[in-house]
Amino acid sequence: LGLAVWLRIGLRIQIILYYFVTSCINTSPLDSVKTIEQARAPKVSLSRLDELRNRAKFIGRSCKEVKDRYGQAEDGLYYLTTSTGVVYQTFCDMTTAGGGWTLVASVHEDNIYAKCTVGDRWTSQQGNNANWPKGEGNWANRKTFGTVEAATDDDFKNPGYYDIDAEDMSVWHVPNKTPFYHWNLAAIMRYHTERRFLHLYGGNLYYLFHRYPVEYNVGKHLSDNGPSIPIVYDLGDKESTKMFYGPNTRGETEGGFISFRAINLERAATAICSGVKPKGGEVDAYCIGGGGFFPQGNPLQCGDFTSFAWNGYGTNVGWSASKQMLESAVLLFYR
Repeated sequence: LGLAVWLRIGLRIQIILYYFVTSCINTSPLDSVKTIEQARAPKVSLSRLDELRNRAKFIGRSCKEVKDRYGQAEDGLYYLTTSTGVVYQTFCDMTTAGGGWTLVASVHEDNIYAKCTVGDRWTSQQGNNANWPKGEGNWANRKTFGTVEAATDDDFKNPGYYDIDAEDMSVWHVPNKTPFYHWNLAAIMRYHTERRFLHLYGGNLYYLFHRYPVEYNVGKHLSDNGPSIPIVYDLGDKESTKMFYGPNTRGETEGGFISFRAINLERAATAICSGVKPKGGEVDAYCIGGGGFFPQGNPLQCGDFTSFAWNGYGTNVGWSASKQMLESAVLLFYR
């Protein structure tokens, strides 16, 4: 064989070895999900499309009503109708703990360094400002935004957030940009409540946060915090939950709870502490959302994932949360 032929053979061998080595190195439990996400959309038969389209005929204000009335048992996208006749599409978890869970919102951090700029819908999009104590106020208003299919790509809030009369909540932490048909598989943590606690606070988060406003200077840490509700884990446990947050947080949190309206030492309010109950005042390191002003390190704490990167992005050092937590959207469900 000539020299040119041998050179081409050698080049092909190098390429094959390169892809073999990189495929061995760059592996993770979510690689199969990533591969599916980057591929073309799955082929769907006409009969399947007809079945999905017919879901628009179901009449129900919640996924639980659709499940109970029509016997639906498959996770996926469904159409719901509010008490005033508004029709919207959302995701229904029809399998966890008896099913019937309605996705009503997601909290997604698109840029932890932006600090209360455009995209921080669950805190402030207009800067860190003491004269804007409630920020956007989306925890306690009827504004809606986003689409259900992009709920891990951006913030999402549908009419069910304020319309559904619910008893319990479920929360999923799902890696950013995961397609909805892999949310359950890809989640790093999933849990739900069983105490029917929402009935004590108006039936949903809209009314709960009217009772416990999320705004700067509304009260003091610990003494003026909202309720902490015990949870049942569907994926994870108390200890693994605490490990997702920074080492410094572990001494001032108790795993196995979802907590609401937690206030920090500087009187800045956060909205939800997922998986933990605060026992101290550094809640901005492990609670999401909030009002429009965070005094400490102005503006370093301001944003939907507050100060989750206080000691570096995804370092899981000091007060910084893990990269897995920082790069996962928080999905909120009612039942």
